[in-house]
Amino acid sequence: MSKIVEEVLNANGQYAASFGDKANLPMPPGRGFAILTCMDARLDPAKYAGLAEGDAHVIRNAGGRASDDAIRSLVISYKLLGTREWFVIHHTDCGMETFTNEIMGDLLSSSLKTAQLSESGWQDVGTGPGSPDGKYINWLTIKDQAQSVLEDVVRIKSHPLVPAEIPVYGYIFDVKSGKLIEVPEATEAGKTG
Repeated sequence: MSKIVEEVLNANGQYAASFGDKANLPMPPGRGFAILTCMDARLDPAKYAGLAEGDAHVIRNAGGRASDDAIRSLVISYKLLGTREWFVIHHTDCGMETFTNEIMGDLLSSSLKTAQLSESGWQDVGTGPGSPDGKYINWLTIKDQAQSVLEDVVRIKSHPLVPAEIPVYGYIFDVKSGKLIEVPEATEAGKTG
């Protein structure tokens, strides 16, 4: 067993020992909203949005992007579990700003090992074999945070499975201050109607 597995299982044992009434939480989120945000380990949606267990759905992926799978989760969140408001929250200093689809495709073509970021950009330090399949994926990279939040809100709002009455709000989490900064154009695009 790796040290990481051991640490996780020990922490889980402590958590489970005091689980108590959490066993009675209902499946639908108690506060009736969902957050789509990045998987970045510096973001703790429970803390920055004041959530307790059972309060809201939190959907995470690289960049907090409105991918097909993220939209699938949001639609389930509404249709089957009753959420009525959604947030798209990207963040400053996001790793998705550090590469392009072409860079990722090239790195994966060279090697499947972990690459390193240097002052001159991403460098593949592993040895092959790689795979050309990475060139056929849209990695949903980010050039401009506010623009990507706007694009994701528009994509969600214009999706044929998303009811018009769900408001979608757009924000950027500042990793240096902990503050949520509204992207007014995104929130405007996400209004009900």
